[in-house]
Amino acid sequence: MTLALAPTDRPFLPRGVRLAADKVRGGTVLLCPEKAIALDAIGEAILSRVDGSTSFGDIVAGLASAYDAPAEQIAGDVQRFLTGLRARMYLAVRP
Repeated sequence: MTLALAPTDRPFLPRGVRLAADKVRGGTVLLCPEKAIALDAIGEAILSRVDGSTSFGDIVAGLASAYDAPAEQIAGDVQRFLTGLRARMYLAVRP
């Protein structure tokens, strides 16, 4: 099974994983079972678009538009980030 996301895949946070405000240090964290992962602005921008209905391709297009950056570059960065989360089972995908 490949972990890479296809343009039509719709990523979502599985049960037990969610975004939360970090009131102590500020910013946002990804809360996972027995773990909290601090997110930088880029990670937060990506995961704020992960809702289970928006496709990977639409997430990339939205980020490319918001940051006025080439979609090809954004796609590679987002793919690496989400694939890493998926490998740790902090992200799931609907076809």
